Amino acid sequence: MVRKLKFHETKLLKKVDFINWEVDNNLHELKVLRRYRIEKREDYTRYNKLSRNVRDLAVKIQDLNEKDPFRVTCTQQLLEKLYALGLIPTKQSLALTEKVTASSFCRRRLPSIMVKLRMAQNLKTAITFIEQGHVRVGPEIITDPAFLVSRNLEDFITWVDSSKIKRHVMEYNELRDDFDLAS
Repeated sequence: MVRKLKFHETKLLKKVDFINWEVDNNLHELKVLRRYRIEKREDYTRYNKLSRNVRDLAVKIQDLNEKDPFRVTCTQQLLEKLYALGLIPTKQSLALTEKVTASSFCRRRLPSIMVKLRMAQNLKTAITFIEQGHVRVGPEIITDPAFLVSRNLEDFITWVDSSKIKRHVMEYNELRDDFDLAS
């Protein structure tokens, strides 16, 4: 048995919660934050909550009767949405929703997609390009590295017209084309 805390002890420990300690899941969280170069921890916690909500929703849909038309439409809508966001590879079954994690959302961030499309060599340079305003998605210039890119928008990631990087890439391509014609 633990004695009752005195007034000054409770006042000192008011902001500390020993039951729900924040460091419980810290190692995995730090690995993901470092791997995807996420600067704001709130982004990771938001992705974690979203992935948990997706999994909970899938469980609730699975609990419905299999022949219920509402279940069929909800399943199709959920799978379509997750596929369009790029969080699942195919729209086959609800079992794929169990694999949606915070890392799934991190892989859909703009710097990760830029590295995948070979617009940047690594995440650090991709984040730098984005923050400096060199990247646009569709008609809008994006300066937030936490921008999530859907499958549809993936094709519209380009350099800003006034960007020196775009000018450099165009010059390189012209030189390469000139070299190919000479040989």
